[in-house]
Amino acid sequence: CACFFMCCLCERENPTLNPKKTYEYKYVGMVNVGRDMPDLAEAGIKLQCTFKITGVSMHTFLLGISNVVFEEFNGIPGESSFRLAPNLTKHLAAELTRPFTFEYTKGQVSDIKAAPEVSNTIVNIVRGILGFLHVTVKTTQRAYELTEVGIHGVCQSSYVIEENTTTKELYVTQVVDIANCQQKVAIYDGMALTEENKISKERGENVVATVKYAYTVKSTGSGGLITQASANERHHFSPFNVKGGNSKLQAIRNIVLLKETDTVGKPVTGQVKSKGNLMYQIEKGLWQMPILMTDLTKPVPKIIDLIKHLAQDNIHQLNGATSADVLNLIQLLRSTTQEDLELLWKQLSTNNEHRRWFLDTVVEVTDERVLKFLQKRFKAADISANEAGQTLLLAFNHLSAKLELVEMAKEFLTLPFSKSHILLWNTVVLSYGSLVYKVCARVNPCPVITVQPLLNMATNGLAKGVKEDMVVALKALGNAGHPLSIKTIIKFLPGFSAKADTLPTSVKTVAVQSLRHLAIRDPHKVRHHHTSSCAWETITAEIRMLASIILLETKPPVAVISLVTEILLHESDLQVASFAYSRLRSLAMSRTPDNHYLSTACNIAVKTLARKLGRLSYRFSQALRLDWFHDDLLAGASGEFFILRNGTSVIPTSIISKGKLHFIGRILQLVELGVRAEGLNELFKDRSDFQSLPKDKPLLSVYARVFGQEVSFVDLNQDVIQKILKSMSLMASKENKVWNIIQNLQKGLSWHWTKPFLTFETRFIQPTCLGLPAEISKYYFSLTAINVNAKADFNPPPKEHLHELINADISLDTAGFSGSAKDFFAFHGISTDLFQCGAQLNSKTIVSLPWKIGMKRNTNDNNYEINLVPTKKNTELLTVNFNIYAVSRNIEDLSLAKMTPMTPENKDYEENASMERKDTDGTEVYHPKLKYCAEASIYGTAICTEIEVQRVHYLKEYPLYYFLGYTRFTCQLQPGRLYYSIHSFTECTELLHVTTCPLLSSLIQQSFTISGLSLKQGLELTPDPVLTVKVLAFSPKGKPRGYEGSAYYTPTTQMDDIELIISEVAEEVNWKICADANIDKIQSGAKAHFKWGAECQPYEVAVKVSAVGGTKPSINVEINWGAVPAFIQVVGQRIREYLPGMSYLMGFHQKHEKNDEQEVSATLASSQEGFDVKVKIPELTIYRHGISPPFEFVGLKATCKK
Repeated sequence: CACFFMCCLCERENPTLNPKKTYEYKYVGMVNVGRDMPDLAEAGIKLQCTFKITGVSMHTFLLGISNVVFEEFNGIPGESSFRLAPNLTKHLAAELTRPFTFEYTKGQVSDIKAAPEVSNTIVNIVRGILGFLHVTVKTTQRAYELTEVGIHGVCQSSYVIEENTTTKELYVTQVVDIANCQQKVAIYDGMALTEENKISKERGENVVATVKYAYTVKSTGSGGLITQASANERHHFSPFNVKGGNSKLQAIRNIVLLKETDTVGKPVTGQVKSKGNLMYQIEKGLWQMPILMTDLTKPVPKIIDLIKHLAQDNIHQLNGATSADVLNLIQLLRSTTQEDLELLWKQLSTNNEHRRWFLDTVVEVTDERVLKFLQKRFKAADISANEAGQTLLLAFNHLSAKLELVEMAKEFLTLPFSKSHILLWNTVVLSYGSLVYKVCARVNPCPVITVQPLLNMATNGLAKGVKEDMVVALKALGNAGHPLSIKTIIKFLPGFSAKADTLPTSVKTVAVQSLRHLAIRDPHKVRHHHTSSCAWETITAEIRMLASIILLETKPPVAVISLVTEILLHESDLQVASFAYSRLRSLAMSRTPDNHYLSTACNIAVKTLARKLGRLSYRFSQALRLDWFHDDLLAGASGEFFILRNGTSVIPTSIISKGKLHFIGRILQLVELGVRAEGLNELFKDRSDFQSLPKDKPLLSVYARVFGQEVSFVDLNQDVIQKILKSMSLMASKENKVWNIIQNLQKGLSWHWTKPFLTFETRFIQPTCLGLPAEISKYYFSLTAINVNAKADFNPPPKEHLHELINADISLDTAGFSGSAKDFFAFHGISTDLFQCGAQLNSKTIVSLPWKIGMKRNTNDNNYEINLVPTKKNTELLTVNFNIYAVSRNIEDLSLAKMTPMTPENKDYEENASMERKDTDGTEVYHPKLKYCAEASIYGTAICTEIEVQRVHYLKEYPLYYFLGYTRFTCQLQPGRLYYSIHSFTECTELLHVTTCPLLSSLIQQSFTISGLSLKQGLELTPDPVLTVKVLAFSPKGKPRGYEGSAYYTPTTQMDDIELIISEVAEEVNWKICADANIDKIQSGAKAHFKWGAECQPYEVAVKVSAVGGTKPSINVEINWGAVPAFIQVVGQRIREYLPGMSYLMGFHQKHEKNDEQEVSATLASSQEGFDVKVKIPELTIYRHGISPPFEFVGLKATCKK
């Protein structure tokens, strides 16, 4: 009976709706985004309405919404208020007042229906309204946990119930753990190429969200009726650790029952379609970018106008203000249909500028439309191989990670146009592999059909013995990182396949590296294969070293590191031993979280191996690593440099450098460059003529990887070198390409190039209790422009061969511009296709370099000249601007979009360089403005830097407050204040003239000429300078000012003397620099004297270097000085204070003794255990014996010390 009673009680208190009743509620939903600090701007929205719920059947109810009001907030809380957005209110009212139905049973909402044309944005808002009904009440328990469906997904909920017996009401509190969901509604886009690392995530979080619901349930005869419901959801976001300050998004929902009446008449639902349950539904594809809002109606004419406008604005210079226009263009392209893209191609492809802009931006249409567009281009062959390669590379790497897109992309592997050029074919295959990698990052298990074409290509290449096919297929498999490709790859690994042993080393090296992604995805299998490869001494040393790199990428446990240690203790190949040991040593010192456990294991291994391998020099193979990580920032970086050698050649076999970025629990591989010089090694070892090398063996092989994906590789073989030499040959005739360039230069050549590039776009979206999407997005965009105009005159002009240019006078004038604008945007807030509100960081960096240069060569005088014509206006070389804003936008009033600086510009802050204000609430306010100019008064030019910073520092928000606020930095080249015309010329006595020049400018129209550096040919004795350079400034009324430099060279059988004199040219000025160097050819020594000041008298420093040979070679360096300037004395004193402590930390012994007060000496001597070092400074001698040599001393010869 008790059990029956409790079940009845539970049933009676469960929320229900009477199908014969109509319930009217008031709804208020509000969002605020900001730092939740006094005096800082915020953005927000408020949606209010009333709604009625009417029974249609026993479990089906009609939702009717009315009195819709939408308001926006943008400003400082307490000073600003919500403002009505009338046009968007009308838009929302028209959508929300349509009929919606839903199923409701025992407190559970399901099967929401609406008219077919109603968008997901509107239905999600309705989900947020109906969510107040969705609650599970158990009166038999005061606290309980459930896994149930909600707007955030299928997540864990914790309930607490209190009962008021007087009012017969239940107070239900529900907390949803949206970080603990069986099925979480969220989208991560743009992060497929990053590696998620669990150990890194344990250091801290950058996103934290909490949701709390409260219900008041009144007991009725048939069950419980919800009379009040509220929700409070908070999202905390930081680009660093949220503990150090964060941006806060708060969503609040309040619903109150207004009245309950009997239903009159039969409700009308109209034609409705199921839209799913209460779980939030994310729009398909990429909709509005959160950093801007664009009207997407009739996109084609807008796209054409934008492309024409952008092309025109960036032909002659870089217009950094057009960045937003490019992002608008991308947004419009994403809204087009397939037919629109074809129409745009027809209208834009006939103009080269417009064609290039279209191809560069259409790649951001990241779905099947861009694939179909490119398939038509490949089939019609109406684009060049160069255009096709660039467009396909970016399009494939920016595609959404969907299986159906991989299936469509396969067709490019079979199109004849793809194989029309070798570089295009390589790009197609590598890019397809990259697309497979992105899909496999999302789909688990990843179907083998995605990688099957590459497996077939590799297998066929192996069967036919075609090296090129094997290499490109293996590189693509390396990009793909498909777990089921291991069986195919090991067929190319020595020791696992008999046929692999006969393959070229270049193929086997590619095969080893093709397991790099699988080292993360399937570490156990890769660890097994590469441990064996490292152990087999019959395998080539280069292969074993590469295998050790991949092996340690699997993050092996202590047992495996111990096995590697044991192998190295008995290793006979010192190249392999040195490389593996240096790699273990560098990882032992690693501080990045991903190596937390590995570094401990490596540290133990290094201590075991140090006695045998710790003194090997840098002549052996080495692995170098530098890394850094900061817990407060949750960010770090690492860089590695590998030098792989064989036992006989001075030139490394391979050199690899790569870097990684560590941030918020993820690891992103940046750029990796690799050079393999097998052919070059053979050339130096056995041959003197590269033409004797086999044609299929390249001198150099180079590859480049970006974000872990190989994007290009090239082999520099005999044919390529011969083509380069032939094109550069002085005997080249009119058929040569260089000849055509020369002809075009005489006519006048003009060339310009622009490249818009969306480097990355990352978006993280999850729902709020209001049914609105909370979004965190980052965009990095660059626009690069180069413009070159050139015209040359040749006297006499060449008629048959380039050789004729040797005896011709040449005049070349060129003017142009190169620059790059880089924009970074970060957004945190609410973003829908109808409205946006949030916090937005805008950062822009512009680098620009205009030039106007004239160059001349006079054959008779053997003279070269360079003329720089400076501008008469300020030239901004570097500009950096960033600020964070509270932003509000809606699609119905685009012109009323509002961006308020989070730190308001109109606050009454002091404005001086040392401005600092501390408040009692732990606040520090900074607003410094600084300007500094370094002026070369003689030449009438100056480089000026300006910086302005505005910060409001809340001390508990370290380190976030360093980055939030207004910052502006500029570096300008400005005309100086003196009215001088600047010239530079050289007085020369001999044959060859070479030119150099600094960048100068003046306030008057002028030209800047440097008439070269004359270099002496031959070693004959001459009293004349071999080099004389004058850089002078001329005033219309005054005498020239500037500097003159002369170099003298006096060779003899025993000694070479070199003297350099630099003097200031002006009236009554005798300032000079004198440098004299003597190189003793017989006794292996050198001396140098430096004097400067008036007639080279006041200041003097002398340096002497001597070497001693024999069984224990040594090198001795002595530095003596007389009088020196005060600042040098200060620096010397600082070194004397710093040296004792630092030398002690480095293991040096110290001996306090009185040495020469004006001398420092250092001796480096060879010893049996390495080398000995002794350094003497005034009052102290430091020394250390048996230091391990970084390099081996080979062939050092010297005579006795003089």
